Amino acid sequence: MLTKDDLIRYGRQILYTDFGQEGQKKLKQSKVVVAGLGGLGCSAALYLTCAGIGCITLIDCDRVELSNLNRQVLHYEEDIGEGKPFSAARKLTNLNSSMEVTPVFKKITERNARELIKGANLVIDGMDDFRTRSIINKACVAEGIPFVHGGVHGLFGEVTTILPGRTPCLACIFPEVPRRRSAVPVFGVTPALVAILQVTEAIKLLAGFGRLLTGKMLYFNGETMEFTFCKLARNPDCQVCGTKEV
Repeated sequence: MLTKDDLIRYGRQILYTDFGQEGQKKLKQSKVVVAGLGGLGCSAALYLTCAGIGCITLIDCDRVELSNLNRQVLHYEEDIGEGKPFSAARKLTNLNSSMEVTPVFKKITERNARELIKGANLVIDGMDDFRTRSIINKACVAEGIPFVHGGVHGLFGEVTTILPGRTPCLACIFPEVPRRRSAVPVFGVTPALVAILQVTEAIKLLAGFGRLLTGKMLYFNGETMEFTFCKLARNPDCQVCGTKEV
C-alpha cells in the first residue's frame, strides 16, 4: 500500500502512464541486491533509493579509500577507512528513511553467493572484479534471479540484462574470465551513466513495462558520445546455463 508520503515523494514518476501507482507498489514490494559499492554500485544504489525500491541489500568487503572519491558518490572524506556497505547505507537511509537497507560487509565467494542473493527480485552488478561477477552470475542462474550487468573502462561502458533460462548469461558472453588488472582507468561520469542505465532496466523489469536490454549489449562511447548495440546469443554449451531447462 502506498502512503500519502509515497504519493508525494514519487508523484512525478507515478504520472508516467505505463507506470502509475501499480508500478510504484511493485517497486515498494521489491528486494534488490547491489553487489559491489564502487562507482557503479554507489550510483545504482542511490537511484534505486530515489525510485522507491522497498528493500536494498548492499554487499562489499572493501573499505573506503581516498582514491574512491572521484566516482563513488555515496562515500565522503569522513568515511575513509569505513566499510563501504555501512558508509553507503547511512547515506541512503538519510535520503529515504521509509525503505529497508541492509549492509553486508562480506566477500562474495562460490560458497556464500547463493545465500547472499536468495529471495531477491533482482541483482545489480556493481563489481570491478570479473571473477566475482562470474560467481554472482552463476548464483543468479542457479536461483533464477534477473541480473543487470554493467561494466566500465575509461569513458566506455556496457549494459545488458540477464534473465536466467531465457537470455545469454554472463558466461555465454564472456566464456573466459579476463585477468584482473590492478587498477582500471575510469572517469567518475562513466559509472554514473552506466549505473543509471542499469537502474532504468531494474525499474522496467520490476514494474513490468517497457522493453529490456535482453539478448543484446548496449555499448557507450564517451569519447564520441555514441550508443551502439550488439546482439547476443545463448551458448548451448555454456558451463553455467547451457544445461539449464528453458
